[in-house]
Amino acid sequence: MRCERLVMSARTVDELRALTPGAASAREAVGEIIEQVRAHGDQALLDYTRRFDTAGADPRPLQITNDELDAAASALDPAVRHALERAIENLEAVLVGWRDRERSVELGASRVTLRQAPVERAAVYVPGGRAPYPSTVVMGVTPARSAGVEHIAVCSPPGRDGEVDATVLAAARLTGATAVYRMGGAQAIAALAFGTQSVAAVDVIVGPGNLYVQEAKRQVFGQVGIDGFAGPSDLLAIAAADADPDTLSLDLLAQAEHGPGTLVLAASDSPTLLDALHERLAEATDTGAVAALIDTADLEQALALAEAFAPEHLQLVGETAEALADRVTRAGCLFVGANAGTAFGDYVVGSNHILPTGGAARFASGLTPEHFTRRFSEVRIADATELAGSAIPLARAEGFEMHARSMEARIRENDPR
Repeated sequence: MRCERLVMSARTVDELRALTPGAASAREAVGEIIEQVRAHGDQALLDYTRRFDTAGADPRPLQITNDELDAAASALDPAVRHALERAIENLEAVLVGWRDRERSVELGASRVTLRQAPVERAAVYVPGGRAPYPSTVVMGVTPARSAGVEHIAVCSPPGRDGEVDATVLAAARLTGATAVYRMGGAQAIAALAFGTQSVAAVDVIVGPGNLYVQEAKRQVFGQVGIDGFAGPSDLLAIAAADADPDTLSLDLLAQAEHGPGTLVLAASDSPTLLDALHERLAEATDTGAVAALIDTADLEQALALAEAFAPEHLQLVGETAEALADRVTRAGCLFVGANAGTAFGDYVVGSNHILPTGGAARFASGLTPEHFTRRFSEVRIADATELAGSAIPLARAEGFEMHARSMEARIRENDPR
């Protein structure tokens, strides 16, 4: 496995980001795919499936039937079913009460109620190719259901046999997805955004994926809502000298399993610990991920690196590193302590593994029901006199005479004289 060793400097964040390709590398190809699917619908979608997924073989029908989903759920290994059901249960427990957020504010003679409503249709993209991701079905569908979304589609790229992994299908059935499609890549995002003869257009698309999938989400944003740029994965561990290199290296290697484009980092003021990590990572099987170990003057400098890098996953290991937890403000998800490996967050602990990547944790959040919800205000005004008197001069200062007259009309209607 490729493992870089860096010394903390003013350019470290830029050096780290340069270790993996950026979205610009996929921009032109993705734009062409979107245009073809938008123009030609199912035909383009099936052509791309034949080209990218089934190695030239004719694809199976795009939509998977309810009988196929039921069969997959029935055949599921009991231990895997238990794990999926536990993941759903824990995630739902974290989201309990999420929708109890409507409130009204009385402002004199007026009242503003802050309301929210779910989108009608949402879709969850589930990566395929290197490995199936039934856990992503849980992470995407469960918060959509918690938000009250009525129609929830799942899509995942088929393998060379034309089929989507059976565990993914079973997870779709267990979580309550309402439609499941055999399609992946940028072409799937285009189909979900604009609709085809077989694929219903949705209002929001969420889920992780490679650069092409995420670039496609970026390009269709505006036609649909998206959760943000969710992939490839990254992990930054801040480790004190007393951290265990064996378990920490396993945490880094676990994230490295996500493959090309993945970035796994460890920052420490202990050269001995970094040497031990380097030895373990350099001997690991190459997954296409890139690792980097950063020597920092102290853990304060490591925290500054984390705040600038804004990692998808931030792990604090060792006594002095764990003491920094309350000061972290930029991370997709924060894992504190020797037992809190990021792998638990990928599956069953109740947090969501669909997280902002590429530094987007500076301004974005992990997937929640909020991504599937629209907010709006409901306004009622019993007596407009006072509000109109305040606002009319501002309307005229902006040159909007009809705004001013509209409010003046309410003064006359409500004037007791």
